[in-house]
Amino acid sequence: MPSFQEMRAFEATARHGSFTTAGRELSLTQSAVSKQVRQLEDTLGVQLFIRLPGGVALTPHGERFLLSARRILDDCEKATHAIVSSVGSQRTLRIAVLPTFASRWLIPRLPAFIARHDGVTVELTTEPKPFDMVERSVDVAIHYGAPAWPNGDVTFLCREQIVAVGSPAYLRANHVKHVDDLQHATLLQQATRPHIWQQWFASVGAEHPYPYRGPMFDQFAMTSQAAVAGMGIALVPTFLIERELVRGELQALPNPPWSGPGAYYLVTPVAAAGDALVADFVDWMLGQVSYRPSDKADMSSRISDHSASSNATRSKARR
Repeated sequence: MPSFQEMRAFEATARHGSFTTAGRELSLTQSAVSKQVRQLEDTLGVQLFIRLPGGVALTPHGERFLLSARRILDDCEKATHAIVSSVGSQRTLRIAVLPTFASRWLIPRLPAFIARHDGVTVELTTEPKPFDMVERSVDVAIHYGAPAWPNGDVTFLCREQIVAVGSPAYLRANHVKHVDDLQHATLLQQATRPHIWQQWFASVGAEHPYPYRGPMFDQFAMTSQAAVAGMGIALVPTFLIERELVRGELQALPNPPWSGPGAYYLVTPVAAAGDALVADFVDWMLGQVSYRPSDKADMSSRISDHSASSNATRSKARR
């Protein structure tokens, strides 16, 4: 089997195209790096580099092996960091979560959970799609979509309450007060939900000639900030824009919130059944959700009350 040192020498040489430059990075001589790469080629039985007068170039075998080598080196680095960072901890809870959900909702609430579990270290990774939780050593995944995950126990967390929002300045400048006013507004598109505007218009009984037209953003965090910046109207789950709504940076149209076709789920490995820490985190998460699917009317009234309160505050400020 190839050694770790040989793979490091190979990866650095492939990245720099030079034994000499790779040697400087690894604090080795040019001949030492060349020797390690030659030993790796002998072990694999293939030529990884074409030796050129000014450096080296990967062969087809080298290009294929580089992908695997980088993955192995990256996994080793992550595993090492995980061990070092958890020194002094009794247990590490590894959570895979969607990026915007983590930054806008979960992380602000995590200190409360950590305070209840002395000696527990929490690690967060972002994963948009299902994966093998045992292979990746993940304890809990927070998943959006359908309640399906290979070798996972799935627990319903909540549905989204999606609202159409824009900055007060954009709404005033473009005379947007109701859904009918969106015909000439810029619709901010969400790359991970390409049909969201078409589905939303259908849910409110309206039509739009170009529901797929508008600037595209990769995550809800980008879409919501684009709306704050006055670039257009966004469809965003309310729990991801709590601060913007409270501060008046975003204002929701008066239509009732829409739940959308999917939901959020907590997923734990089947093999983790009976794990007390995992079970406590799942229970804690369920307790943190402020609304359930049956609370649509309540959420709608809260948004309407907030909008009315914001308008009253701004009227007082103008007077």
